[in-house]
Amino acid sequence: MALRRAAGVVFGLAGGSAVLVWAEWRGSVREDSGGSWRGKAPITAALSALHAAQPPAGLSASYSYGSGWDSNWDKRDPSFMLNSRKKEVGGEEKSSETENNKPRATRHIFLIRHSQYNLNGNGDRERILTPLGREQAELVGQRLASLGLKYDVMVHSSMARAIETATIISKHLPGVELVSCDLLREGAPIEPIPPVTHWKPEAVQYHEDGARIEAAFRRYIHRADPKQKEDSYEIIVCHANVIRYFVCRALQFPPEGWLRMGLNNGSITWLTIRPSGRVALRALGDSGFMPPDKLTRS
Repeated sequence: MALRRAAGVVFGLAGGSAVLVWAEWRGSVREDSGGSWRGKAPITAALSALHAAQPPAGLSASYSYGSGWDSNWDKRDPSFMLNSRKKEVGGEEKSSETENNKPRATRHIFLIRHSQYNLNGNGDRERILTPLGREQAELVGQRLASLGLKYDVMVHSSMARAIETATIISKHLPGVELVSCDLLREGAPIEPIPPVTHWKPEAVQYHEDGARIEAAFRRYIHRADPKQKEDSYEIIVCHANVIRYFVCRALQFPPEGWLRMGLNNGSITWLTIRPSGRVALRALGDSGFMPPDKLTRS
């Protein structure tokens, strides 16, 4: 009973689901034209959830870490999906449907942080890449091309610095479709632990940005669809906060730890998602392909 009351406190006050739905709608993709609470008392757990930005808006109070790997983290495990409607299916039909709905392809996702940009710009439109930033983007494009992979799509944030970075990279990857997405814009995903003194967004920013960035994670980070027959290689050009949050969520690490990582401008983070739902981090913030004098983290 106490646990049920605690859950009511969390869901009654957080309102994360409605915000998450709004974020999904607002971020519709368009083509581009240019810690665990298990050991705590229920009410303490509820208050902890609210303090930690409800943990990222849209996640339930039962969402926890440190209790083993959740194989259905993306809600796409075919066995789980079939069990949810097991009353409708039985016997051989159930076994056949499970087999038919198993993903068979691996998704490779390259998360690129935008290049160096003008920090003194008045608003997003003026925060364009610096000359060095444009050089960095060229180097990223050359690096991705040198891997000899067949890229399927390049999705980028709709902020100016991400658009410009993606556009320069695309020159080295002819034929790869460019897609813009508002969900990938920079923001404050969740209150970091430990806290920092130099950056303290208002609670409402965590609430709003957290829902949007979580929606972006759910849209782009998941195992392949059963209909996908071949492995895919997808590029996402966005921002440091977004990438660091994605990495924590994908590896099922506490997302509050996202600010413990640092990413250089133009760095490449490579996630691999197997058909089983297993996730591997093949590279985190790789910028070793750039000369030392080209490295920045602004």
